[in-house]
Amino acid sequence: MPDKIGIVVKADKRAEEKADAFEAWLKDRRVQVIRRESYDPTIRFSNAKKKQTAPSDLFCIFALGGDGTFLSAVRWIGDQRIPIIGIKFGEVGFLAEISEERLFSAAEHILLGQFTTQPRMRLLTTVHRGKTEIARETVLNDVVINKGALARLATMNTAINDRHLTTYRADGLIVATPTGSTAYNLAAGGPIIHPDVAGIVLAPICPFTLTNRPLVVPDTAVIKIELAQKSTNIMLTFDGQAGLEIDDRDTIVVRKGQHPINMITMPAQNYFDVLKAKLSWSGCRV
Repeated sequence: MPDKIGIVVKADKRAEEKADAFEAWLKDRRVQVIRRESYDPTIRFSNAKKKQTAPSDLFCIFALGGDGTFLSAVRWIGDQRIPIIGIKFGEVGFLAEISEERLFSAAEHILLGQFTTQPRMRLLTTVHRGKTEIARETVLNDVVINKGALARLATMNTAINDRHLTTYRADGLIVATPTGSTAYNLAAGGPIIHPDVAGIVLAPICPFTLTNRPLVVPDTAVIKIELAQKSTNIMLTFDGQAGLEIDDRDTIVVRKGQHPINMITMPAQNYFDVLKAKLSWSGCRV
């Protein structure tokens, strides 16, 4: 029986009540519980602020909430190998493995070790202002450059492995993992990529030139992005959880991270079944 399990809970009454019951259930089985609320996604990024990370001796983490709660839990894990499972509350989400009704039955299997894990690639993003690194962040879903509501189109000079690719003029640019291909990338018209495919997606948001289409590059690619001169009111966001204002002094470098996230998968759970249900294909319902 595991000694210690983490729970990350959405700030929502229903999720908190379920977490209370789950915590009591675990304690009845003599499992220590480390519990925390999901991060506030409105907090701006700060390299100076030391990030709190989950205790290294956690057997696994249950994220009770939606995709935002799951991503908050992933940030808590940091570079550690602690496996994680999402428990769905609310509307459509792609990161939660099971619904809240199946929480206790799934937990029984997990406590008995009856589960597998699937590594999911993450992206390491660094931002350099001159010779100074001003930000370093690892994301599971995506890195997004977005212009402000009143700003003109963002002009982004983009290179792959130090070779110029194109200059995007668009409302923004999404750089996404296969896991993140079903997030903002999907809404922006980008492709859905199976998690086992070793690729990274570049998807411009409402590009000025219609021939600037979403592009999939190998996961070995190093992507470098620089804004045009006098660019203002531009934000860089990490998994929608933290943001950083950037300008033409900054160079953004995105590459495959060294530390994947280990997502718990349950027996008989199939990626394509989940995908069809989430997207209501062939008459499926969420």
